[in-house]
Amino acid sequence: MFTAQGPTLRELAAQALSSVEHGYDLLAPKFDRTPFRTSDALLESVTAALRPIGPFGAGLDICCGTGAGMRVLRQVCRERAVGVDFSAGMLAEATATASPTAGPALSWVRADARALPFAPVFDLAVSFGAFGHFLPRERPSLFTQAYDALRPGGCFAFPVPAPPGPGSSLYWKLLGFDVAMRVRNALWRPTFVMYYRTFPLSDVLTDLGRAGFTVELRPLTELGHLADGSPGLRLVVARKPARSTR
Repeated sequence: MFTAQGPTLRELAAQALSSVEHGYDLLAPKFDRTPFRTSDALLESVTAALRPIGPFGAGLDICCGTGAGMRVLRQVCRERAVGVDFSAGMLAEATATASPTAGPALSWVRADARALPFAPVFDLAVSFGAFGHFLPRERPSLFTQAYDALRPGGCFAFPVPAPPGPGSSLYWKLLGFDVAMRVRNALWRPTFVMYYRTFPLSDVLTDLGRAGFTVELRPLTELGHLADGSPGLRLVVARKPARSTR
């Protein structure tokens, strides 16, 4: 899974026995050399799906990590792009590796996604690969925070993979990982919240609707299909109404 430049087994063990925040502080210098970084192919596919919806003025990357998702905002936003994360180490890495190319102004903010310090000033919010760090009971609050950071008519967009079926090896790998994490968190403190099977699309759509969003799904067909022909990944596009009801 990891290259010679990636984290060692000892470093991964230290991360796994830490809190989520401190664990990512430890992993940050080598995070982009792990399989956990959002792939370029996914970033490019999401960018292509968002372009017809835009252009956007200001963009927000929620749980931005080392800044991979900011590449999407730099291509679809005209004014500025803000990355927010609660790991100081990940933000330091994002700041250090951001290339000085033309485009919207970039800035980085350290904050918890469950308590975003923003007025409704963004036209687009995105998030990549972070939702496994939130328990299902935290999801409504998380979506409300995104809603409140958007201007009327703004969009909250994120990719969601189709769940693997029990006939696939991936199904059992993800199940095994989640079981191991539950055992770890039952026996060790601080907890490290990271689960792969706690973000079912039906529940996500319900929680987005309750937060006030109207939602559409856009297939990311460039990234392949399942055996039945359905897309392996979809982009959730949740729009805040032009006139908020909240």
